[in-house]
Amino acid sequence: MKKLVHSFFIFFLLLITIAITAYLVHFGQTYYALPLTERFYNDLHIYLKPSGFLGHGLGIIGTFMIAFGVVMYMVSKRYGIFDRFIRLKYLLEFHIFLCVLGPILILFHTTFKFGGLVSIAFWSMVTVVASGVVGRFIYVQIPRSDDGRALTIQEIEQKQNEMLNNFNMFLGKTDISIADILGDSRKFIPGLKGFISNKKNIYRITKELKQLDLNKSERKNILRFVKNEIYMIGRINRLQKMQNLFKYWHIAHLPFAIIMLVIVLVHVTVSLFFGYKWIF
Repeated sequence: MKKLVHSFFIFFLLLITIAITAYLVHFGQTYYALPLTERFYNDLHIYLKPSGFLGHGLGIIGTFMIAFGVVMYMVSKRYGIFDRFIRLKYLLEFHIFLCVLGPILILFHTTFKFGGLVSIAFWSMVTVVASGVVGRFIYVQIPRSDDGRALTIQEIEQKQNEMLNNFNMFLGKTDISIADILGDSRKFIPGLKGFISNKKNIYRITKELKQLDLNKSERKNILRFVKNEIYMIGRINRLQKMQNLFKYWHIAHLPFAIIMLVIVLVHVTVSLFFGYKWIF
């Protein structure tokens, strides 16, 4: 049920992003398709130009969404101030939503015209968004608790030991040992090779269990344990690899985010200095 709610939440945010983007494309397609020298004569120019009512507003709203998304997630992750109201994994999805839709709005604010300092900010923004997508993939690969907190190796091993102890009690009624059941399955390697090995081990164990003096219920319990054990071993191996990848990921994500932030602040300051105001 929790996974279903999480999936629906992601789908809802994705739907909003697609709908807003599609509307902006539909509304301004005739304007954005024109050469820069002809846009001045288009009826939409007064609204969609970077200093226009809609164009300027898109830049302000997009910048606010990025800033709010970053600050909200960083503060919540460090201090846990929203833990009582919403889980961290939902805040992460909302952070990604804001930091994807925000740049899209800024892209329309620029009317797809880049130059000078703005081009550096734009490509920094593209790098941040792209690395953010990669970062989310790495993030979801790291084993986590129900509230979205990353599990430590010790916590996973503790769950694994609890599972082993419970299964030892079950096996106490038979002459079978855990080592006999698992065999090479405990050497599970993540990835395609490990997946194939996993399937082969389960098939082998299923075949061997049919030859033992066990009823259907006992065989089913043993197979469930084998799958859980392989899954736990995979989580331990995956945690170690993904934590290392996460360290390298920050090298690309954080510096470009800072560059983008600095240039945006310069851009806003210059705009205010020259008297560009929106509805204020």
